[in-house]
Amino acid sequence: MRAARLIKMVLLLQSRPVMTAAELARELEVSERTVTRDAQALSEAGVPVYADRGRAGGYRLIGGYRTRLTGLARGEAEALFLSGVPAALREMGLEDVAGAARLKVSAALLPSLRDAPHTAAQRFHLDAPAWFREPDPPALLPAIAEAVWDDRCVVARYRRGEAEVERTLEPYGLVLKAGAWYLCARVPDADAFRTYRLDRFTAVKPSGLRFTRDEAFDLPGFWANQAERFARSILRAEVVVRLSPEGVRRLPYAVDPLAAREALREAAEPDPDGWLRAIVPVESEEVAHTQLTALGPEAEVLAPESLRKRFTQDAERLARLYAR
Repeated sequence: MRAARLIKMVLLLQSRPVMTAAELARELEVSERTVTRDAQALSEAGVPVYADRGRAGGYRLIGGYRTRLTGLARGEAEALFLSGVPAALREMGLEDVAGAARLKVSAALLPSLRDAPHTAAQRFHLDAPAWFREPDPPALLPAIAEAVWDDRCVVARYRRGEAEVERTLEPYGLVLKAGAWYLCARVPDADAFRTYRLDRFTAVKPSGLRFTRDEAFDLPGFWANQAERFARSILRAEVVVRLSPEGVRRLPYAVDPLAAREALREAAEPDPDGWLRAIVPVESEEVAHTQLTALGPEAEVLAPESLRKRFTQDAERLARLYAR
């Protein structure tokens, strides 16, 4: 445990000019006193860790010290080569850069671990696009990715409804979701972060300005919050249903999983027949009709009456069809 922490400490100091005891303690999830002891242990082991005193002080490596990746275990080395998404890198125009980086990492590994890229690739593959759709990367993705890397403002035109809108954006990060690319950007005029689907962009050009990145911005956290807000925002209606035990099991596969979880969590106790009454958030009555049809006789719609009437008509048509 401590050995892994000491290695991480060296790598942290290797990646930054200087780090305070508080910063190291936060990264390593230990106390500042432990950081002091670890720094002393590294120094005694021959790693040139130097402590600067004073308000602007901290820990740093001296003499241009660098460590090779010879401390990696086989599992760590193999996991390292699983971190990339080849198709995504290719679409952003980074395939050659990523390939060169992998070669450099491979060269730094111990000879006994040189086969890690091959063993990882032979066992795991990430296919990001959803089923039944051809991946169609947006033509402007490489230009936007370059702006994201360089913290450069862009002037973007994108489709909103039937109109086109032009905005100056500070591109913070890109997200690939089920084969679709999204840009998370700050809009200076509104002083707010927003999400844009890249295939709706019609033009992007650099504004000539760089922006100062807000270091507190957390891309995974922002995306998770936006995705949950979007999922909730489209569930504008409710349907009351009775579900058999099999219907309860299949509900998350028929409707939005978030809606299913909420409905089942708030549902009353099952009746004597084992059926459960639940209120399910849905996008619309039309969508609910399509989704709940997949449950067949494992669900009974109780409300609204107009939707119950639809299923009554469906049942009558099915009875006539199969009575022939």
